[in-house]
Amino acid sequence: MERRTIGAAALAVGAVGLGCMPMSWAYSSSRQRGEESVRAVHRALDLGSTLLDTADMYGPFTNELLVGRVLKERRQDAFLSTKVGLLVGEQHIVANGRPGYVKRACDASLRRLQTDVIDLYQLHRADPEVPVEETWGAMAELVQAGKVRALGLCAVGARGGRRSGTRLHDATIRQLQRVQQVFPVSAVQAELSVWSPDALEGLLPWCEARGVGFLAAMPLGNGFLSGTLTPGQGFEPDDVRARHPRFTAEMMAANQPIVAGLRRIAARHGTGATPAQIALAWVLSQGRHVIALPGTKQERWATENAAAASLRLTAEDLAEVAELPRALGSWD
Repeated sequence: MERRTIGAAALAVGAVGLGCMPMSWAYSSSRQRGEESVRAVHRALDLGSTLLDTADMYGPFTNELLVGRVLKERRQDAFLSTKVGLLVGEQHIVANGRPGYVKRACDASLRRLQTDVIDLYQLHRADPEVPVEETWGAMAELVQAGKVRALGLCAVGARGGRRSGTRLHDATIRQLQRVQQVFPVSAVQAELSVWSPDALEGLLPWCEARGVGFLAAMPLGNGFLSGTLTPGQGFEPDDVRARHPRFTAEMMAANQPIVAGLRRIAARHGTGATPAQIALAWVLSQGRHVIALPGTKQERWATENAAAASLRLTAEDLAEVAELPRALGSWD
């Protein structure tokens, strides 16, 4: 697989990584598919999808434990990214950016992941009660202690509380400017997909101009852009899409022209390309500093996603994507 470098430290990773969140968080029946998920991680690494993206809050904790099972055998094959800063309570998720907590959380993540170093440690969300510089300073001390290789920041705003994408990315840039004064940012993780392209307007160029890697989260629009979901199919209660405005039967039907457009482009390639691969190739075409992070818990999708790294879109393809209708339905 094509390898790309991110950050001032020139960290090399496969162009398509693996988002591990669906294996134990946010999607239906995640907790019942441990062995299948382990096989998916192994398959991704076999194919060069070296960046494994997890977080302590996924589960909570179970996602890191699952990834740790693979890392125990194949640490040298993986580029490990995990996150800190969010806690899962009984009723809601809260931020915790206190320096002491950050250091304890890192040690706990290292134990669960069965490793002695985290390649990329990301601040999941800034704590409004703690100056972000203090949190970032604690994370920088972890680099100096040899527990972490590089630092990253996730874009402001949790899923389900989305305001204007432009305003959110402006807020992220302001945070980035503050923490850059403390310690270099190697990567920013934010949503980017054919149906959620807001990052193109400010955040992506900001990263490119400064040599900061961009980790494209949800590049398949929570699975919608894969073309495998049908309007009105329904989702289990523990699946985030069951409560998401874009995944009502009405909105899924209204957004089918986007998937149809991706299918037309895939058909032109004549190599068995899929809508998901076209969507991922579009993300990768946005810059050499962009890494796509599709999430899955199945080997078949990990295989399909990895193959997108070798698919090259033509100028005609890109023009057709640009002409696709904007996605309907609120993120709020």
